[in-house]
Amino acid sequence: MSDSETHTHSYGKGVQAELRDPALALRKAIPDVYDGFKALKDAAFTPGALDVKTKELIALAIATASHCDGCIASHARGAARAKATEAEVAEALGVCIQMMGGPGTVYAPRAFAAFREFAESYASRT
Repeated sequence: MSDSETHTHSYGKGVQAELRDPALALRKAIPDVYDGFKALKDAAFTPGALDVKTKELIALAIATASHCDGCIASHARGAARAKATEAEVAEALGVCIQMMGGPGTVYAPRAFAAFREFAESYASRT
């Protein structure tokens, strides 16, 4: 069996688990920076002319374009929490592929897998 057949990767929960301890250590070292970042996030994601789901779809596309696995996991989770559908996520990622070209065809599937992982978790809670 090839590595691709035996290897399973979590692009959502696994990435978040990998980053948890280092992020907590850094947060402890620079709490004011993290508090400021949280305030910015809270302000940016407050519903306004755009609802939270739309903002999470935009953030997921930007995370994908930025090749940021931690951001992909975070906003895939956010999109699932906001009840985005697979079709909505797929279309947002389609735009991302169009804008990014080849790298989009690598990172968009990761983002889609992360969303599906979180969506499955949230669906089982209802």
